[in-house]
Amino acid sequence: MPGHFEPLPGGGAAVALDDVEISIIRSLAVQLMEIIGPGPAEESGGDPLAELFAEGPSEPPSDPVLRRLFPDAYVDPEGTERPEKAEEQRAYSAEFRRYTENDLRAGKRENALAVIRSLDGLRAAAGGGEAVLKLTPEESVRWLGALNDLRLAIGARLEITDEDDSDVLFHLSDEDPRKPMVMAYLWLGGLQETLVSTLMP
Repeated sequence: MPGHFEPLPGGGAAVALDDVEISIIRSLAVQLMEIIGPGPAEESGGDPLAELFAEGPSEPPSDPVLRRLFPDAYVDPEGTERPEKAEEQRAYSAEFRRYTENDLRAGKRENALAVIRSLDGLRAAAGGGEAVLKLTPEESVRWLGALNDLRLAIGARLEITDEDDSDVLFHLSDEDPRKPMVMAYLWLGGLQETLVSTLMP
């Protein structure tokens, strides 16, 4: 179980984490929540009606991490569309973003918060050593979403666009300031992959 998730009888997953690993994941989840930012209810002083009727942004975020987490829904990755077609796709993306981004942000915040809460309970149990985190099937899905978002965020900071980029970064020298972030990216990828396998039927 060390370093990877294993399925639990009856559903769910378990992984052994030490105090350092707990601190790393928790810190990354907190930073992710800060990047995503507050929801409409928090911005309006907790008014649930404000959240219900609030529209999201229509423009893509300027932060590359947020652009990776909330990409345009309609895009021509090759850039081969005619200018009028590209303009039409931008309009569709703006409309889609306005009505979906708030919900997407809320879901990502909830996933990150679920990770933080489960780790807070585990840290007390670890007592400076290693403890086994046990997740229900629902918690496993939330963790999977959060791990994916964390990797997307780190990948954006490292300017990773495909797996070939991460292979090159894996061979960085220990003196390279990007090395710790690359190792976190690869480690979270291993956790994500094994968690996916526990959820497979």
